[in-house]
Formats: sequence, C-alpha cells, structure tokens
Amino acid sequence: MTFTYSRPASRTIAARELALPGALVIGGGTDLVVALHEGIMRADALVDLRRLPGARDITEQPGGALRVGGGALIAEIAAHALVTARYPALAEACTSVGTPQLRNMGTIGGNLCQRPRCWYFRRGLSCFKSGGASCPAVHGANQYLGILGDGPCHAPHPSDPAVALMALDASVIVAGLDGERTLSVAEFYQAPDATRETALDAGEFVAAIDLPAASAGGAQRYDKLMQRAAWDFALVSLAAVRRADGDVRLVLGGVAPRPWRVTSSIEEDVASGGLDADTIAILAGRALYDARPLSGNAYKVHLAETLLRRAIAAIAA
Repeated sequence: MTFTYSRPASRTIAARELALPGALVIGGGTDLVVALHEGIMRADALVDLRRLPGARDITEQPGGALRVGGGALIAEIAAHALVTARYPALAEACTSVGTPQLRNMGTIGGNLCQRPRCWYFRRGLSCFKSGGASCPAVHGANQYLGILGDGPCHAPHPSDPAVALMALDASVIVAGLDGERTLSVAEFYQAPDATRETALDAGEFVAAIDLPAASAGGAQRYDKLMQRAAWDFALVSLAAVRRADGDVRLVLGGVAPRPWRVTSSIEEDVASGGLDADTIAILAGRALYDARPLSGNAYKVHLAETLLRRAIAAIAA
C-alpha cells in the first residue's frame, strides 16, 4: 500500500487536500490503521490534522460554553478539569473508551467518525456498507448488532463519547472548502445513505465540538455494559442527563447505527419527577417499544431496560 502523507498548517489547506480523490483524515490513527489493514478503507493520501491551530485545545467560550478541538485526545478530555466538573457524563464516556494506550492516541474527531465493527463488513463480505444489496447479519451472526433503527444496516455505532455528546446537546463544528457549518449530533449522524455513517462531505472534517453552558452540571451519568470488563465496545450504553433547568435527555448506545435518543414524551415524564419503581419500569419498557431485535440479540432489550431503570431512578431523585 502506497500513499502520500501531509500535515497541513491551516484548515483551508486541509480541506483542499481532503477534497482530492482517495484522501483520508488521520488523527490518532487507532481506527484508520485497522480499517486500512482490513481493506474496508483505501487511501491515496493521508491528511494529518494534528498541526491545525487549536486542534487539541479545550477552551471556555463566552457565556460559559466549552469548545473541544477535534484533535483533542480522548484521555485529555476525560481528565480535563472543566469537563469533569461540568460534563461528567462526557468524562465518564471518554474514560470507558478502549485502553489507556488507545485513549492517549485516539482523538475525539476520529472517535466520532469510526467505521462500524460488524464482522461481515470488516471481513469484506458483501453488505449494504460495502455496496451490496443485503445485510447478511439479518439471518446470520447478529448477537452484537442493533435492535433499533429498522436498518437497512444493523451495525451499531461504536463511539462512547457520541452518546454522551447527544445527551449533552453538543454541536459538531464541521470545517470544509466552504468554511464552517454547525450540526447537532443527530444531524451529524443522519447519513444520506447506508455506505457511510456521518454527514461529512468531501473535504470536510470535525474541527471542534461545542458543549453548551445550559448542559453543564445537574445530574449526569454514563453507563456501559460490555462482554468483557474492559477494552471492549458497548453491548448497550446509556447517557442520562438532567440539566439544571430540569430538562432530561436519555440516549442509548450500542443499539442502533447512531446514538439513539429516547422519545421526548418519556424524557418529559422523567423530568416531572415523583416516580416510584413501578412507574420507572413502565417508562423503561416504553422506551424500547420500537425495538426490533434480530434472532440473536433480544438480550439487548433487557440490558437497555436495566440501564434505563437505574439511570431514571438516579437522575429523577
């Protein structure tokens, strides 16, 4: 495999280089190197964004918001004083990523843009993600795949921070040839087709993430259930946030091709407070009414309900 490598010093140059055919972003490389090795991505050029001004900065903005550079390391975010004090759900999500080595190499931008971990896709079999006409996992080995979203691809998105960022109402700052645009996390993962996971166009990259002041503090938690105690992707995860203004957000991970926000009516019921154990169980069950598990992953419905019951009880107290 041969490719060129560059480290542009400005966003303009970076966008210009990334717009060329076969160009890919590299940050920490923890997912990209594996994807190149497995053949699910191919590169004629690698564009390293770590020299861009402010790429790794974590800075307070006017009004109390917090901006995290797209090149900030996962470990840096997890340990940052303002993140741990104001946005503990994000700190916990970052702490749960991989191993210490991976957290000290991986960037937040790269983490949000990971490719799915479905083994059919990763092993080069024909599927929607590889340009095929069907999903072999529907009638195959699907115990780790999604239960929500109705396909056509059932591979869950692997990012832990993305789940917390949606619950915190964060915005993704996307830079490209035409300047910047700001997307909600939901918009960022509203991919136009089954072959990609994000709304990034050619020449675009994650420049930063903005965390709003309104989401700081309150009651926050991030829970993750894994097959192994560490160094694993989530079977099911949950970010739960009750803001200081009373607004509640519940977002599941490991269950859909993108972070999955629980319906607003359930969040509103949680925000009303005064919930007993039976009511909490009913709300958790309602949140999974639309689940459509495959043949081998119905257990994820029960895991998700368990996390929801725990989190609702904690943040509604």
